[in-house]
Order: sequence, then C-alpha cells, then structure tokens
Amino acid sequence: MSDDLTRIAAALERMSPPPLETPDFSAAEAFLWHTRPDRLQPVAQVNRVDVGLLVGIDRARETLLQNTRQFAAGLPANNALLWGARGMGKSSLVKAIHAEVAKTHPLKIVELQREDLPSVARLLDHLRAAPDLRFLLFCDDLSFSHDDQHYKSLKAVLDGGIAGRPDNVLFYATSNRRHLMPRDMIENERSQAIHKSEATEEKVSLSDRFGLWLGFHPCDQDEYLAMIRGYCDAYGVAVDDATLRAEAIEWQATRGGRSGRVAWQFFTDLAGRTGVRL
Repeated sequence: MSDDLTRIAAALERMSPPPLETPDFSAAEAFLWHTRPDRLQPVAQVNRVDVGLLVGIDRARETLLQNTRQFAAGLPANNALLWGARGMGKSSLVKAIHAEVAKTHPLKIVELQREDLPSVARLLDHLRAAPDLRFLLFCDDLSFSHDDQHYKSLKAVLDGGIAGRPDNVLFYATSNRRHLMPRDMIENERSQAIHKSEATEEKVSLSDRFGLWLGFHPCDQDEYLAMIRGYCDAYGVAVDDATLRAEAIEWQATRGGRSGRVAWQFFTDLAGRTGVRL
C-alpha cells in the first residue's frame, strides 16, 4: 500500500509541479516566460537592432520612447498596441526601445507567448514581488480567432481586475490587426447576432484598452533604400549608391513588396557577398 501511495504522490507532483521560486532578475535584462513548469528563462543576448537604424517610423519611435521613459522613471504611462503592415519593425522597435531606456534605468523586458496568456496572473505575481524593478511585458504577433478565449486573460494585464495591474508592469503588444481579430470574423459574428452592435463588442473593445495605438504602414522606395544604406553605414559594408539601388530594387521585386524586413534580408545577403560579418 505504501508503494502505491508513493507512486500516486510522485504522479501528482509531476502533474502539479512546485511553484516557481523567486526569479533572479539580476541574471539578465530580458526573460522568456515558460509554463509547464512555470519559469522565467534569462536571455543573455537579445536579437535586436539599434533604435537609430529603424527608419521610416519616426513618430511611432518617439512616442513609444517617451512613453517607456516615463514608465521607467516611475511616472504614468500607457500600455501600447503596435499594429499594421508586416515586416515594418513593430517588434524590432519594442526591443530597441527597451535597450535604449535600459541604459539609464533598471528596466527589464519579459516576452510572453500568446498561447501562455492564461498563465499571465501567475507571471504578474512574480513581477509584482520585485517592486524595485520595472518590467515591460511583451507579446509579439497578438491576435485572436472568433472562438479564442485567450483574450479574457489579457484583461488581467490591461485592466487588472480587483488586484489591479502591478505598478511596475507595462504591456506592449504587436499585431497585424488593429482590433486583434480578422475583419471577416467581426462581420460574420455581427451578421449572425440578434443584437449586432453587441456581438463582437467585447473582443473588438479589447484594443480600446490600450492607451497607445501606433500604426505601421508600408514604406515607400526612398525609405526602403534609406534603411539599407543605414545598415551598410552602421556595419561597414562598402557599396556605391547606384549598385545598392539597382540590386535592392531587383531584390524587392522578387519579394513582391517593400518592408523593413525585406530591407534587412537584402542587407544580410549583401553583407554575406561582401564578406562582412554581422
């Protein structure tokens, strides 16, 4: 009987692992939140570019930088939703802004996957327990389908419920969708609802809970070329303007469009061909 009880206890322990110990936030400036079991994984080197290399998004950059500086200094600041065109630097801007502000303030960034939103209350408890630090909680590529219930967990970050969002936590999210769900799903639910105005109000109004909406739009050709020239100058890739222009335009034609991501991909190819390590 005792052996059976031991096996049962071991099985229950595997199913319900012990609570996460107090994280060592001095281990890094950035962390990844994982579940099963809960843990904050330090990230020694964040994949990011310098904020000065982000071209064509000046207004969004200055607005988010000011908002982040306010938060890091203990002043009021807004949660932010960065939405719009693919590949235009939404997530790159968040990571670059964190690096810039962290030079002068004890600011940490914690990345949370959309699939782990149901665990956000537990994560907030750990961040609340470190009141001397400030945390940017970052969720990349956030969106919801018509039957997705994860958006309810997000309210704990944006509104906080009874406990309230910790004063030392700010939430930044990126999305290709302004209202975080596909337009055809919004229209479909409205058409099938008895009260059409209420059918999607709960989900659509979720984006209204972000104090800052920063829109990102496709770049024009001059901005696209300026991005590449900025990368070349920063990393020491020598190429004349005529060659850069001809090759960059040909590259974008093969991709069917221009964006900051396409500019970086072309530059990566160019740096490799010219023997420059990044």
